[in-house]
Amino acid sequence: MPVENMTQLSLENESSVSVFTLSGLDETMENRYVLFSLTVLFYPLMVFCNVTVIVAIISHKKLHEPMYVFICNLCANALFGTAGFYPKFLYDLFAQDHVISYAGCMIQTFVIYSYALCDVSTLTVMAYDRYVAICRPLEYHSIMTSQRVVEWILFCWLAPLFCMSLLIVLLSRLVLCGSTIEKLYCEIWAVAKLSCFSNTVNNVFGLTVILVYFGHGVLIYCSYFQLIRKCVKSTEGRRKFMQTCVPHLLSLINVTVALLFDVLYSRFGSKNVPHSVRNFMALEFLLIPPILNPLIYGLNLTIVRQQVIKLFSKNKVGI
Repeated sequence: MPVENMTQLSLENESSVSVFTLSGLDETMENRYVLFSLTVLFYPLMVFCNVTVIVAIISHKKLHEPMYVFICNLCANALFGTAGFYPKFLYDLFAQDHVISYAGCMIQTFVIYSYALCDVSTLTVMAYDRYVAICRPLEYHSIMTSQRVVEWILFCWLAPLFCMSLLIVLLSRLVLCGSTIEKLYCEIWAVAKLSCFSNTVNNVFGLTVILVYFGHGVLIYCSYFQLIRKCVKSTEGRRKFMQTCVPHLLSLINVTVALLFDVLYSRFGSKNVPHSVRNFMALEFLLIPPILNPLIYGLNLTIVRQQVIKLFSKNKVGI
């Protein structure tokens, strides 16, 4: 058999990957009971907090304002994204082999990173909403119409879903020469690194998506520059900023740091870094924002907090 045909046959055998091995847990399995206990406590709590804020906002007409609708979207997105990780993670903690099917890997990648991009988009439109509310209050209701809010919610979801669909199509075209992913879950760069050949197209498109969403961040910080300039001039402006913008700013910093950790770890991660640190860096955006966001908005915004208390008071009376 010609050498060329043998090489082609070898590559075909190497690239017929049907199952990926997730090696992120290999060095921490001695702590699996602790990890399982913490996750079993954390995940339901995170779901409970996000669902509580969503129900509080939906059930109270006064909270059907753009800012609260965007908060509701942020919480719904957290439920969507974490569902792509935590059930599989809990299963892996007691599974003998930490594997995931090719299709499952693509779905997990799609869900987790759609969630991350949707988070950034939602925070961007929330920043613009606060900018209009504080810097152009007389025009607020003419700009932030119900139709505009619906359009932006659709933008927050459809743009990430479209970007991730293209990335998944590009990933599925790669000829793979390996099946071990050195993380706790499937992700874009980890799969791309398994390619037998150059994956320039994937890298270029992936970096383009990162730059586009980095542009979202620039827009947010520009809006905050205008907000701070406006707010320092009046007591009322400072009050509004502290009440509605500070929680948003905390969410933004939280998500930015989390995604920065993940990107830096995926692209430039070193094996010299302790395994526990690498796992935390990979998990930070699935761990902190989903629980912190509902707590920030649920506790800090008076009207949301009052509605949550009222919600539980009604349930208590009903019981």
